[in-house]
Amino acid sequence: MSPIRTFTALTSDLRPVSACPRSLRGPLILGFGLLLSACAVGPDYERPKVESPAQFKENKGWVQAAPHAVSAQGAWWTIFGDETLNALEPKVVQANQSLRASYFAYQQALALTDVARAAEYPTVGVAVSSTRTSFGGGTATTVGTTGPATVVEGKSVAFSASWVPDFWGKVRRQVESNEASAEASHDNLLAAQLSLQTTLAQTYFQIRQVDSQIALAQSTVSAYEKFLQLTQNRYVAGVATKADVAQAQSQLANARVQLASFNVQRPQLEHAIAVLVGEAPANFSLPPMPSLPPPQAIPAGLPSQLLLRRPDLGASERQVAAANALIGVAKSAYFPSLTLSAQRGWTSSSTFSNLISAPNAFWSVGPSLAETLFEGGLRRAQVAQSENAYQQAVAQYRQLSLQAFQQVEDQLAALSALFEEAKLQQDAVAAAEESLRLATNQYKSGTVSYLNVITAQTTAYTANNQNLLIAGQQLTANVALIQALGGGWENEAQPAATGDGQAQPAKTPD
Repeated sequence: MSPIRTFTALTSDLRPVSACPRSLRGPLILGFGLLLSACAVGPDYERPKVESPAQFKENKGWVQAAPHAVSAQGAWWTIFGDETLNALEPKVVQANQSLRASYFAYQQALALTDVARAAEYPTVGVAVSSTRTSFGGGTATTVGTTGPATVVEGKSVAFSASWVPDFWGKVRRQVESNEASAEASHDNLLAAQLSLQTTLAQTYFQIRQVDSQIALAQSTVSAYEKFLQLTQNRYVAGVATKADVAQAQSQLANARVQLASFNVQRPQLEHAIAVLVGEAPANFSLPPMPSLPPPQAIPAGLPSQLLLRRPDLGASERQVAAANALIGVAKSAYFPSLTLSAQRGWTSSSTFSNLISAPNAFWSVGPSLAETLFEGGLRRAQVAQSENAYQQAVAQYRQLSLQAFQQVEDQLAALSALFEEAKLQQDAVAAAEESLRLATNQYKSGTVSYLNVITAQTTAYTANNQNLLIAGQQLTANVALIQALGGGWENEAQPAATGDGQAQPAKTPD
């Protein structure tokens, strides 16, 4: 309904009302208020359109699915099958203070919605007063006069009610905006929860990676100590040089330095996990876990509609809806406001016991219409500001949608590349271990110099350490993909499997 036509209809319909009998004026005005309150100025909301790719570039096995409702994943971390992680993750919701702050921000948004909705209802009040007023000079002692002074006492009790009919939908648009903002706050709460949970998972896998590296470094130090003893024995026997002993000592010292550096990283990661689960670092500890779980398989045929459950996208879309409703709030300022009010009470100069009686009663009822005639372009500027805020929210929503697709593509590409890298690195580890074994035997038999052994030792350690780094990167990318998809993919598609039914760690592009 056009705002101008609505206002014209209102003013033309009000003129006959003034000619009606007094007994019908109030009900007719109320009826018109209820009828016109069905209209609301401003645009009705439509979700902004975002182009979705037919398939993900980095995984050609993924295809576009028909739109469907997708619920957020719950305990997505259980797909890794790690009992310690399963015990830690629920503590984020129970005790993390950042998440608690987000929860109370959501509760504030709900309260603001109730504040806006309260304007839809009448306001009813009561007032009781007792006054004693002196007129003129002299000294007042009792009711009456003492000298030239006059004293008047007054008592009153009044009940009042007022209601502003929402002709133009200002209140409803404000409620609509606040409800959308509350929903956005709820989605922000879910986004904060998902972010903290994925941060915990990634930090947990990092500490397990460091534990594995510490175990490797300790094993290397132990092997180098034995080799130093072997070299010293060969030097005493006259079949090795002093330079060989010095090189073995240097190799051992470097390995010990590497071990010490890992011992610096681990406490920091442990402290970070303590804060995430809401505990003081001094009261929290994790036992060493020198192993890494296998990376999770990527299911084939995941639909891009999974991105609909990303809470940050949901929050951004709800902010668009809130901004759209505020356009209607701004436009409603162009139209007059009608207030219906009534009052009933008693007033007298006698005592309260005789106050409530027919001679002392009074009442009033009637509408009042208010309209701003000139405000220097204020309303026009407010509408323009609201419309531009809406366009800003739309642009931010579309940009965030593009970034969501980018994040999924990035992690798919990373997982595919890491899967190939892991296979190649395992071959490199096997070759390095065999090279070290051969160099050690040749050195013991005196056919090669100690330099060959040092080179083989360094290569073997580097290959094993790199293998652990790649395994940790795979798990980190797994968690990042889960976050990019809004909380996992369980029950949405089946993992790609080999002929023996075993899921592959990653699916490479076709």
